[in-house]
Amino acid sequence: MAARTVNPWVKLALELGPVIAFFVGYMRLRGEVFVIGGTPYDGFIVVTAAFIPLMVVSTGILWALTGKLSRMQLATVVLVVVFGGFSVWLNDERFFKAKPTIIYALFAAVLGVGLMRGQSYLALVMGEVMPMRPEGWMILTRRLALFFAVLALANEAVWRLMSTDAWVNFKTFGLPAIMVVFFVANARLFERHAQPRDGE
Repeated sequence: MAARTVNPWVKLALELGPVIAFFVGYMRLRGEVFVIGGTPYDGFIVVTAAFIPLMVVSTGILWALTGKLSRMQLATVVLVVVFGGFSVWLNDERFFKAKPTIIYALFAAVLGVGLMRGQSYLALVMGEVMPMRPEGWMILTRRLALFFAVLALANEAVWRLMSTDAWVNFKTFGLPAIMVVFFVANARLFERHAQPRDGE
């Protein structure tokens, strides 16, 4: 299926909508306990159970509209289904809280393997969108691999040492903000190693 252009606001809503819905749902249901089939489930588990199909549907709509999904989007939805499913099935929120750790550690490992082979896997998936010279991609890949490793450790520290409220806030607001800061901090790298697009 060929890639298609979609309204950026629609794309943003599909990508962030499930996360915002999770946050709102959790804030409304935290502290509540629901007995389903004789088993008590707290609000976090109930919201997680609703988040899983919402994430699958929004990702499916995004794929239908754009004609493609990035590897990061595919990995995210698969891990949401797997770890979210384990949390609901076993009535244990720890699986879902560990999901970001697995995602970031996986990305760090993949980029690290590429670096050990002298390649920037990042350039392979983003080269057409953001043209840069090879040395620029290698620098960015090293920084991003380290960044993902730090995020994995940060998520582990927050969910293991802090409250569920703190983790939900960290995941909903902290992680996206940290991502923005990272890319803003690397703006000069993009400028210094940028290459003109074909035809420019």
